[in-house]
Amino acid sequence: MATINVAGKDIAVDEEGYLEDRNEWNEEIAAEMAKLDDCELTDSHWEVINFLREYYDEYQIAPAVRVLTKAIGKKLGKDKGNSKYLYELFPYGPAKQACKYAGLPKPTGCV
Repeated sequence: MATINVAGKDIAVDEEGYLEDRNEWNEEIAAEMAKLDDCELTDSHWEVINFLREYYDEYQIAPAVRVLTKAIGKKLGKDKGNSKYLYELFPYGPAKQACKYAGLPKPTGCV
């Protein structure tokens, strides 16, 4: 089993770096995951991450990128609900990378 170390504690992750137990998630873990990807989380990143956590709590599913883009557009505005903006924040794939940092399972439809 793979782990990442956050504040001296080993956190279990799968082979792709997603949390094994989403209840262990906290902002410190998200920041460490991002750091491992050479990414520093800004307020814009947190806006998407928190949106995803709320979405998951409501629907019990991590959205694919198309659904994510549309849902963010509805809630946060057209300027943020587009692929270009989301890929600038999460270059490895907005749904995949943002869900990982949010402590959620891999989105449906992601290989």
